[in-house]
Amino acid sequence: MISQPGSAMVVGVGPERGLGAALAMCFADKGLHVFMIGRSEEKLNNIVQRIQEMGKSATAIVADITVEQDVAKCFSILRERADVMQVAAYNVDSNIPSPFLQTDVTTFTTLWQQNCLGAFLFAKEIVAIMQAQQQGTVFFTGATGSLRAKPPFTAFASAKAGLRALAQGLAREFSPLGVHVVHTVIDGVIDGDRARNQFPEYVKAKGPEGLLQLEAIAQTYWAIHQQPRCAWTHELDLRPFKEPF
Repeated sequence: MISQPGSAMVVGVGPERGLGAALAMCFADKGLHVFMIGRSEEKLNNIVQRIQEMGKSATAIVADITVEQDVAKCFSILRERADVMQVAAYNVDSNIPSPFLQTDVTTFTTLWQQNCLGAFLFAKEIVAIMQAQQQGTVFFTGATGSLRAKPPFTAFASAKAGLRALAQGLAREFSPLGVHVVHTVIDGVIDGDRARNQFPEYVKAKGPEGLLQLEAIAQTYWAIHQQPRCAWTHELDLRPFKEPF
């Protein structure tokens, strides 16, 4: 935990009702300038407008986090502000259901690039900044597949397991240097635009409080960021109270 003022970064900001947007608005509400990275300029600008309506500030950067040159551009813009980087989140959650024998190399590689390689490129930059500061929190958003593979999501789980291993290695290497590295297992369906548009009947069947609420997840991220150094959490799982596990 570090004191304000400062900045935050959220990679993987898409729909207005999505976790990336919820994290960006949460961090902005705490007084941080938020750098938001995504592939849709329109979606990013919508969130910037909402943050500005809150009387807060944000910067939208259109980039592909799996491309090294795009990552360098993002962090060049970030460094121009010369803020303390308080908290950052890698929130890319690309998923393609595919039975194993029908999974081609392109699908497997794409999932690995988005869920794992992008996190590596992001981590190289953000951890270097936080190490120099000797402070800061970096989150990597995982999924149920981070812990167990289940068809037809074997390729996705392979990538998320790689993300978890990356986070664990970073935590062990950089915690003694003051960088708080956290991997979160989102074990359940998030109540956002994606779920409501793609499988509305499932959302309805889960009933009240059967889905993870965006603001509740964001509040948990912020609470973890606020932890004293003597009692850091490096991995946690979040699920609705009625979700089987």
